[in-house]
Amino acid sequence: MFEKQIRIPSAEEIIAEHPLPAALARVKAERDALATDVIAGRSDKLLVIVGPCSAHESAPVLEYVRRLGALNERVKEKLVLIPRIYTAKPRTRGVGYKGMFTQPDPENEENILKGIRTIRDLHIQAIAQSGLSAADEMLYPENFAYVEDLITYNTVGARSSENQLHRLVASGIDLPVGIKNPMSGSIPVLINSIYAAQSPQVFKYHDYQVKTGGNPYAHAILRGRVDNYGNDIPNYHYETVMQVCEAYARTEGGLRHPAVIIDANHSNSGKRYDQQIRIVEETLQNRLYDGDFKRIVKGFMIESFLEEGCQQHDEVFGKSITDPCLGWADTEKLILEIAEKA
Repeated sequence: MFEKQIRIPSAEEIIAEHPLPAALARVKAERDALATDVIAGRSDKLLVIVGPCSAHESAPVLEYVRRLGALNERVKEKLVLIPRIYTAKPRTRGVGYKGMFTQPDPENEENILKGIRTIRDLHIQAIAQSGLSAADEMLYPENFAYVEDLITYNTVGARSSENQLHRLVASGIDLPVGIKNPMSGSIPVLINSIYAAQSPQVFKYHDYQVKTGGNPYAHAILRGRVDNYGNDIPNYHYETVMQVCEAYARTEGGLRHPAVIIDANHSNSGKRYDQQIRIVEETLQNRLYDGDFKRIVKGFMIESFLEEGCQQHDEVFGKSITDPCLGWADTEKLILEIAEKA
């Protein structure tokens, strides 16, 4: 039984109510082109998708992206910095804080309509205050339409990479969509997901039958895997990356723009946030060692916030209430190192 609580207006209604100003739309278009050029191989820069595990409050996120915008001016010749503003949080057991989209105040009850309005305002303010448009996870494909004009980089999570609707919606996005390897770590499943996202599709989306042309910028994110006993197994090492490179090359019908982003946290780090530094440094060294590795590894995903670690309740400003993150000082140092070695 479904109890109807709040009527949610359509995406068209919400966007009309709170549109992205034209001047900021031009900024976003410039950022879109930078990110797309990296995945397509038209740019030698690296993508760095960096920010908190989940955005649970606007003020610290905006402070973070302002700092990132200032840092971007120092590294923009080598890197394309994209702030993580993740507004939907997957839960392994289906319960707990599900992100700002569902619960704009983590200390109060769910209010999705307020959440949609809150995250639109957050994304718009982030572009205005930092000059950077953001990344978000497409956890619920139905919800993507509410923010599609605001996002430069989308991800499909490990729990969703085998889901048909995620793959189909990704095929209609004209920007980079990073698809994470499934929790099992299966490379064939990952490649099949990318193939589906790069292919033209016809399906029902909202109130319409829609047709897409396929997304040539769909690509792989390696985030580690979990074995049958719950152990985290990394997959950022040279051998696994080259297996993905080979799988791209032998896919029947071909895949466009082979690309891998290394997720330095999650099962690659065992959620030991400080290990992200070591993982990035090892990957940078491998890029120096092998030209094929360098060509396919296009950047990093890093979980970072103003304060390191995490907390159970929102008591410390700029500290994650979900997975632990690097603090700002270590983040700034790491980004400068990536720029130096890119």
